[in-house]
Formats: sequence, C-alpha cells, structure tokens
Amino acid sequence: MVKIGVGLPTMDEIVKLGPNGVAQAARLAEAVGVHSVGAADVLIGDGTTALESVVTLATAAAVTEQVRLDFGVLSAPTRPAAMLAAQVQTLQYLSHGRVRLGLGIGGFPGSPFWTAVGAAGNRGKAADETLAVVRGLIAGEPTVVNGAEVTLAPGVPAPPILVGAGPSEAGLRRVARHADGWVPSGMTPAQLKAALARLREYTEEYGRPMPFVHLGAHAVLGDDHAAREAMESMLAQFFQLSPEEIGQATVSGSPAEAAERVHAFAEAGADEVGLGLDGSDFLHQIELIGAVTDHLR
Repeated sequence: MVKIGVGLPTMDEIVKLGPNGVAQAARLAEAVGVHSVGAADVLIGDGTTALESVVTLATAAAVTEQVRLDFGVLSAPTRPAAMLAAQVQTLQYLSHGRVRLGLGIGGFPGSPFWTAVGAAGNRGKAADETLAVVRGLIAGEPTVVNGAEVTLAPGVPAPPILVGAGPSEAGLRRVARHADGWVPSGMTPAQLKAALARLREYTEEYGRPMPFVHLGAHAVLGDDHAAREAMESMLAQFFQLSPEEIGQATVSGSPAEAAERVHAFAEAGADEVGLGLDGSDFLHQIELIGAVTDHLR
C-alpha cells in the first residue's frame, strides 16, 4: 500500500494554530496512522511566515514515537555541511533513528535570507558537496570538510538520503548518484511516470539501485471550495501547469476521491505521497487524511 505523509504547519497556518500547533499536528498525524511528518524549508526573510525545519522536526520528535521525520527538503546551500550534519545527527539520535534527510538545491536564491547567509553562489555545487560528506559526518566517521578532518559524535546510523529535484537531467542525475529516495513535487501521474523512466536509465548508468519515490502534492480535502480554488490558482502560477494538469497533480475532494488520486500517483510509480495541506482547518484536514488511509487499505 502506498504510504501517506503530511507536512507540518510551518507557514500561515501556524499563526492561526499558535505555538502549540506543530505538536498538535504531529500527535494527530501519528494517531490517524500517517507514515511521516515533514517540514518544508521555505526561509525567505521578507516577512513571510516560515518556521525553521530542524527545530520544527525536533518539536515533532519530542511528542511522537513512531512517525518518520522528513525534511522536505533542506536547502543545502543555506547551511554549512558540518553544521547541517551535526543537527541531523542529534535529531537522529534523540528520535531513535526516525529521520529521513531530504536535501536539495533550494528554491529561493536572491531572497533576503539567502543573501544574508551567503547562499547566492552555485546551488548545484553546494548540494553536491554536502551530499558527498553528510553520510560520513552523521555516522561519526572522520570526514574532511573544507580542509579540516571532522568527527562528530555520537555517531548514529545515517538516515535515508532523499534528494529533492525536478525532472531536469541535472536534477535526476543528482538523484541517481546520491539518493536513497527522490522527492519530486507538483507532477501529474503521466509526468512522474516519464521522469521515472529516465531516472531508471541514470541509476543503471551509475550502477546504483532505483530510489524510492516520495511525491509531494498539495491537498485540500472535504468541501473547502474557497481553499481549493486558492490552492489551484497559486500552483498554476508556481508550476506553470494547465487547469487540467493542476487537477491531476493535486489531491482534493472527499476521502474516497482523494484516495483515487493517491492511487493514480502510486500506479505511476510513487511509493509515498506527502501531502501539503492548504485547507482552512489544518487539524481537520489531518483527520480527513486518516479516512483517506482507510480507503487505501
């Protein structure tokens, strides 16, 4: 059965829920049988509300026992590799090994936050350099970073590495070289199926196993029509998809209808579907996801 993940409230929804919102959402997600909870890395620095991902997942870890903790995905250029590894190592240790480390080039170069942390350079190079050393650092192995040999302790089993990337050749090759899992988003089933065919060719070229696929999709469940229209309008601009493609790339409607859409993603090759919730009542949306998982059994 395809697994379901859910994004935690880290943007405008957290203003409505308040400081306890992350803990409430994480507890509820675990209670309804969600496989993973994730934190998006959307620090922009222009006044847009966005909680920092590491602290968000540490909060979720403290109030749950079983759900996987997903970075979806950390922007590698904004964090020194050794510091990123130290934070993830600590979270992996304290959560009893529930972390899955999503890494990518990030999507906000030129924003105030990126400029402030000096992340305006070559994003692809920064991501590749981090991917090359992060497993060893987390495992506590002596690892050379910027000319210094670094050993972090306590070493822990390195978490699965998920690479966030679009279906470009550069992105898919980065996934093929480094990833245990691929994190695409905003794709229709047909687009996903075509991209996976190319990814399979690249993994065979590098002699690596095919990564699992954790597809990100925005969702508005139930009868929240205004929220659904707002979501579709936003995604049409961001992903440059037609109205028909938006319908295929998102999850909406009743739990039964949402399960049909998730099943279509699974048939196209997704092993997991991580839902970013855009409905007006965030916690009720998680409750509805519990009903979706019932339909998928």
